[in-house]
Amino acid sequence: MPRRRTVLLAAAPLLAGLPAGARAQPIAGGRPIRIIVPFPPGGAIDILGRLLADRLPAQLGGQTVVVENRAGAGGMLGADAVAKAAPDGTTLGIIGVTTLCAFPFLHSRMPFDPQKDLEPVTQITDGSLLCVANAETARQRGWTDFRALIAWARAHPEQVRMGSSGTGTASHLNIAAINHLTGARILHVPYRGGGPAIQDLLSGTIDMMFDVMPALIPHVRSGKFKALAVSSAERVPALPDVPGMREFADLGLGEHSVVTWNAIMTAPGTPAPVVAELARAIKAVAADPGFVERLRPLGYGTVVSESPAALRRLIEAETPKWRRLVEISGARLD
Repeated sequence: MPRRRTVLLAAAPLLAGLPAGARAQPIAGGRPIRIIVPFPPGGAIDILGRLLADRLPAQLGGQTVVVENRAGAGGMLGADAVAKAAPDGTTLGIIGVTTLCAFPFLHSRMPFDPQKDLEPVTQITDGSLLCVANAETARQRGWTDFRALIAWARAHPEQVRMGSSGTGTASHLNIAAINHLTGARILHVPYRGGGPAIQDLLSGTIDMMFDVMPALIPHVRSGKFKALAVSSAERVPALPDVPGMREFADLGLGEHSVVTWNAIMTAPGTPAPVVAELARAIKAVAADPGFVERLRPLGYGTVVSESPAALRRLIEAETPKWRRLVEISGARLD
């Protein structure tokens, strides 16, 4: 896969050196900007949206920025609202990689084309999925690490039950690939959202989860869940003692890596200078150490694109990988 063309916090000195006028340009004559979060309030994406809304006004001459939650259809309803918004830069959406790169293969029909009807602005975060097991189940079955879990799953086909927040989610696609690569037969149990799955994992109704970190880490720290691996190739700063997939090359996972990420997108046809100004303002927020520290406990890294064009190239480069994950999983959402 082509190398991801991104700029990390090293961009901060460059942004700080811009003239004051270049850092305070209102969009669309100063009309309010809405950030559409395609999930309910209270989740990690909602927190990200509200952090952006709090900090963007300082980069846009005091322009009002509000969050609008448009939950439904796994993020599709919110993304569709962005795709159909006025092309003036006053509507932004926090859109995930599965919507951009996997949804076209999960759905036979969509109300919009994620790669044609959404205008890239900049990537904003990335993060790994975390594999956790019910701590008591892990103790009873001798799952001292991820390798032991896979060995047990191979010896006991479809007796390891993995919950997810739904069919076609990144966690579902990831475990389908792990089954394919390792020969394990872990049973996928889809739920309507991560909350019910976590409650069943706490009770021992299911055995494990691969899911986003924010909701899982508190239960790891309480001792209820045992952290076994992350879905990225390398370890992550939030959990430095938890191995990444590259450490399981002997299981066939040396080249496997699933990293979820979020991008800021706007309506198609938004003028290029407006998109560039939005990208500049968001990068300035992302370079703020306070913003970075607020995201760290959520398991997110702050990653921004070199340019809107670079984000478009990233989407194009990632799409074949996510298409392959969908094919392996056999998932359909129609």
